[in-house]
Amino acid sequence: MRSRNQPRNQPHDPPKRPSQIIQSDDPKVTPVSGIASRPLEQPSPISAPARTKVLVVEDEALIRDTVVFSLEEEGYEVHAIEDGRLALDLFYRSLEQHDSNAWQPDLVILDLMLPHVNGLDLCRFVRSQASTIPILILSAKGTETDRVVGLEVGADDYLTKPFGMRELIARCRALLRRSQRDDDEPKQDSLCRGDLELFPEQCRVSRNGQSVSLAPKEFKILELFMRNPNRVWSREQLLERVWGPDFMGDSKTVDVHIRWLREKLEVDPSHPQHIQTVRGFGYRFS
Repeated sequence: MRSRNQPRNQPHDPPKRPSQIIQSDDPKVTPVSGIASRPLEQPSPISAPARTKVLVVEDEALIRDTVVFSLEEEGYEVHAIEDGRLALDLFYRSLEQHDSNAWQPDLVILDLMLPHVNGLDLCRFVRSQASTIPILILSAKGTETDRVVGLEVGADDYLTKPFGMRELIARCRALLRRSQRDDDEPKQDSLCRGDLELFPEQCRVSRNGQSVSLAPKEFKILELFMRNPNRVWSREQLLERVWGPDFMGDSKTVDVHIRWLREKLEVDPSHPQHIQTVRGFGYRFS
């Protein structure tokens, strides 16, 4: 029999949520790999647009659970996948087979190092289906080359680990705002300039009726040019409009893409008729 002075059994502490795991102020706590170890200030809740769906493809359980929890706290509908092959199957059904019953995201948060199918291949597949779903890459690979490659294959933004949840949420909101603006713009069946014809909805370009294969960033540059003929664009303006305001790479990236476009579209790339250099300023399409 328990004596009167003997304390009763104490109830177990409730399990901690993922966000509590990474916010400890105790200096003895070892930082979790892949997540910023500093305490995370929670922003005031802002309601997400109704039915905004976010797909998180991440194989590290702690990161995945924390991201999912934080997005759900903001009001988003979140679906998490830890395997690249499963993500590819979802994309295949919703994009290539146009399965109306498949879960279709409005935004994808994508890790690069995934089992079975890596993030770069997933990104390529999504863009090969002429999909404009915003893609944000999360990766521990943070060199300039890694970021450029990720953006080149079709990602809209790139965030390196460790990262703060406030920044991730802010980037998600920015991508969704940009995507909504694009959806609200009046659509045209095609844009014609001389021997070039661009089909925005199909992400397709032809020259003299012959299809021309362009990488995602090349297509975006050309579409911007063809919507704004004779306007002079600086490298910085092109970087902001095509790569986004958070791009950290060199402005010479623009020059490289212009050269590739000329090689694919101009009769004589050394004497371009469409994409012209305006010395001291940038580029103009005519």
